[in-house]
Amino acid sequence: MSKGFKQRLSYRLTRDTVLVAMALGLVLNVIQITLDYFSAKESMEKEIHALIDISNSPASQIAYNIDVRLAEELLDGLLRHPATIDARITDNDNETMAAASKSSPVSSYRWVSDLLFGPDRVFRQELQVPQLEDLPLGHLIVTIDTYHYGAQFLQRAGYTLISGLLKSLILSAALLAIFYFVLTRPMLNVISALSQVQASTPEKVRLPIPANHREDEIGTMVGIINQHLETIDSSLAQLRHAESAMKNYSTQLEQEVADRTREISEKNEALQRGNRALVKAKEDAVRRARARANFLASMSHEIRTPLNGVLGMLGLALEGELDPAQRNRMEIALNAGESLLGLLNDILDISKVEAGKLSLENIPFSVRHLIEECATLHAQQARRKQILLVTEVDPDLPENFLGDPTRVRQVLNNLLSNAIKFTDEGSVRIRAAYSGGSLRIDVVDTGIGMSKEGLHRIFSPFSQADVDTTRLYGGTGLGLTLCRQLVERMHGQILVDSREGSGTHFTVTLPLPIHETSGAQDLPRVDPRLKDIGIAMAIPADNPYRSAIEAQLRKWGIPIRGASRDPDGILLALASAEDKETLEFANDWQGPGVILADATGTLPPGKANHQLLSLPLRRDELLRCLGLAAGLVHSDDQHAHRAETIDQNAAEPSLSILLVEDNQVNQLVATSLLKKLGHRADPAENGLKALQALENNHYDLVLMDCQMPVMDGYEATQRIRQNPQWQQLPIIAVTANVMQGDREDCLASGMNDYITKPYKREELRAVIERWRPSDSAEVSGR
Repeated sequence: MSKGFKQRLSYRLTRDTVLVAMALGLVLNVIQITLDYFSAKESMEKEIHALIDISNSPASQIAYNIDVRLAEELLDGLLRHPATIDARITDNDNETMAAASKSSPVSSYRWVSDLLFGPDRVFRQELQVPQLEDLPLGHLIVTIDTYHYGAQFLQRAGYTLISGLLKSLILSAALLAIFYFVLTRPMLNVISALSQVQASTPEKVRLPIPANHREDEIGTMVGIINQHLETIDSSLAQLRHAESAMKNYSTQLEQEVADRTREISEKNEALQRGNRALVKAKEDAVRRARARANFLASMSHEIRTPLNGVLGMLGLALEGELDPAQRNRMEIALNAGESLLGLLNDILDISKVEAGKLSLENIPFSVRHLIEECATLHAQQARRKQILLVTEVDPDLPENFLGDPTRVRQVLNNLLSNAIKFTDEGSVRIRAAYSGGSLRIDVVDTGIGMSKEGLHRIFSPFSQADVDTTRLYGGTGLGLTLCRQLVERMHGQILVDSREGSGTHFTVTLPLPIHETSGAQDLPRVDPRLKDIGIAMAIPADNPYRSAIEAQLRKWGIPIRGASRDPDGILLALASAEDKETLEFANDWQGPGVILADATGTLPPGKANHQLLSLPLRRDELLRCLGLAAGLVHSDDQHAHRAETIDQNAAEPSLSILLVEDNQVNQLVATSLLKKLGHRADPAENGLKALQALENNHYDLVLMDCQMPVMDGYEATQRIRQNPQWQQLPIIAVTANVMQGDREDCLASGMNDYITKPYKREELRAVIERWRPSDSAEVSGR
């Protein structure tokens, strides 16, 4: 592949070199010409001054002798100099004694000379003789034409420039030849060798090293290129080998992919069959779950209905006149029935939780009151075993929380029941506090404790710590299982810590929010005079009840002193019927009043200013006893308030109630309770007869059973609501079912409220008072 002359490297190197050399030579020539210029001017000055100095002595003698002829000869001699164009001698009066001149030469380059040296120069020399130095004789004036010197200078400068140009041209030709033979031609040979390489096998070629260039840069470059060609050749050989291996591997891989695809297809088909089986199993499980839920609902109704009748009849029998032996048998039967009902409720609750059918309320309730109620409920059980049941509720505990009080009570009752059952001596403590957005309830007992193996089993259904525990204390093992499930359902946590023989500590943490309206208005009002009176504490310092009482008194700001140091305060002492010493000390007390804390339930009524404080502690009861003991509240006022309330309830007119109930035992129980509450009740066996009764009579309220033959309570309620005259008639659902959705189904069908069996006097009284019509005539009737 040939390149043009101007594209060759030798030409470009020569061009660049010559241009640089010419530029440098030009600069040097200019410098040389400049130096010659100044040298020419200086030489001109010296030469003219030398000429004048030579002519000075003869001219002075001529001027002194006033010899005109000699003067003219002298001046003609000066004109013979090529540069002199005018010479003259003047006297002291500047009069010309003799003069000689000639014309200046003419040339086309004269303007350059005149530009460099000027057109002419005039030199003046004073004339005098050595003997008469003080006598001026005149002047010798010589005019010089500078062209003579300028022409010589221009000639030399032209020669210098032309010779420099010729040298550059000769150098360019020499360099061009040298670069061509030394650099360009070897490179062209290498390029020619490369251009002959075949495109299919470029790595096979090897470039020849030009002669005389084995040790210089060209030889090195060709050697490196050949090394790279060898490397490329080796790499291509490896690539070809790898390509061959890849083709073989690709073939194997394609075979494996085909095999894997076939296996995946087979597994996919098997997975699809498994998925279809899982879907079918899920559908079967859903059907079984629905069937189990329906079975539970049906069994709940069928079991609870006769049981509710038994409990109702036993309750009615206990309200009559019985001898002690009969009453004892009846109470035993009632307690056994209630235990059976509680067991049934636990089983149903566990089934509801596992089936995801347990609904939770979110209503305001007081945790303090709930704990106090549960403790009071279990107090008699603890007293029978002669153990102490202590409530230690933080005085700063918020008054109201949002949550499900029924489930919290269920958890607490189970824990308390277990703690008392498995404790033979010592105490059972209930602690409650609120911090970090969570309510913490601790139940600590000093009972038999559990082993490490037992701790892993206690939350499993139908399991207890060990076989000996079941044999000695009985129980089904459902309580703690239900507690764990209920606590987790409320997004809380239940923990247990126990050692065998050292008691058990249960901790329940529930993330219950504080009710927004909970505040100072919910706190009991403390009379400021109690802070002036103070408390004379006679409860021993190591008694478990003292710390809770002291904490509450300090919260109220009531001072606490020892009984021996404060005879003017209210005496607060712990006593029992057998503790004669404490009772005598209380009878002799001279202070404002006495409060006797009764942990055994055996203290008889004392003096008028003696107040009995039943333990475990209830805050409102403590405040009431303080007010009575200090004389700030009178018992007559409380009795009058209760009597007024009873009179108000008795003054309420009796209602005409339609009882829709298919079970005759339940009809008898409910009718008896309603009569004792002062109301008239008409029974109806099913929903159809209830509609007929409403057509024939006026009723103020309907108690509607949900599951009945012929027409159930839901359909009957819907029929009733279709009649405009009965739109506002209160209908209360009464059912033995406890499954999730029962209450919602009742309200959705048009019922106003919901209660569960067995019938209870207070529950009936509350729901009737809640829905008592203000004017019976406006509620129903024909």
